[in-house]
Amino acid sequence: MVGQVRQVSSLYIVRSHKSRATSVYWHTTNMFEKDLLKSKRILITGAGTGLGKGMAHRFLELGAAVYICGRRENVLNDTVRELQSATGGAIRGLRCDVRYADDVEQMVSAIWTDGPLDILVNNAAGNFIARTEELSVHAFEAVIGIVLMGTINVTQACGRRWLKAGQHGTVLNITTTYTNSGSAYVVPSAVAKAGVQALTQSLAVEWGPRGIRMNAIAPGPVPTEGAFSRVLPLPDLEKHALKRNPLGRFGTVEEFANLAAFLVSDGSGYINGETVIMDGGEWLQGAGEFSELGRLLSEKDWEAIKPKKSRK
Repeated sequence: MVGQVRQVSSLYIVRSHKSRATSVYWHTTNMFEKDLLKSKRILITGAGTGLGKGMAHRFLELGAAVYICGRRENVLNDTVRELQSATGGAIRGLRCDVRYADDVEQMVSAIWTDGPLDILVNNAAGNFIARTEELSVHAFEAVIGIVLMGTINVTQACGRRWLKAGQHGTVLNITTTYTNSGSAYVVPSAVAKAGVQALTQSLAVEWGPRGIRMNAIAPGPVPTEGAFSRVLPLPDLEKHALKRNPLGRFGTVEEFANLAAFLVSDGSGYINGETVIMDGGEWLQGAGEFSELGRLLSEKDWEAIKPKKSRK
């Protein structure tokens, strides 16, 4: 199918003899120097699975020492073993519920006994599709607690230490494409992520003069185990999401992890207070990631995807 491949730096141009079509992609294997993050100590929250795990893998490949945290100790242990085997890098898992400031303080103190962090990635999140009138107060508290309060708790714990020591630090927050527009049917997430974006912009100005840089990534749909099925639980919704994307595809964990690696690296040191959208142009085509669900789903569908109540 591929007739000719030529390289321009790390950009590859592929031409098909059959269709004469041209496609362009990045050859990510050599996208960065292998020691891009050498000697950097990084904490990634919610990194036992999904995008957090993908970032941990990439950061280890680039020479960083990585700490990951999450609520499920068995998942963390499995991820640590897997990533150590795959990369040979230094990684440690710490059980922590970021909703609780005391838990976060205990975790960050334990990390600092090994030495101060250089980089924090606030990735821990929770989300589900639901009609807002059917949500309990606990449903709001659960998502806002993990996404917004969790980000605040870990940022404060690291930030206070950096400021007291006069040390530079970098924070990368993971938001979403609907922080500005909002989105129906994921209202707790929209509220929480909007708060995270406001925190990012506010602290970029307040803490920037003292050496702490704040940025965010707003990803569109990126298939990952678990999280992706909660927000696109029906096959027809995946097809619909693909149709509304100008590139006609979802993003990949590798693409996301490479963008994260760039934003936390010293090479992006003049980027501060920015939210980088990575969604193939989907947001430009139509704001509100889930707003059309009211027209697409039947009562039976809503019942099928209704979040199961959990004990507090």
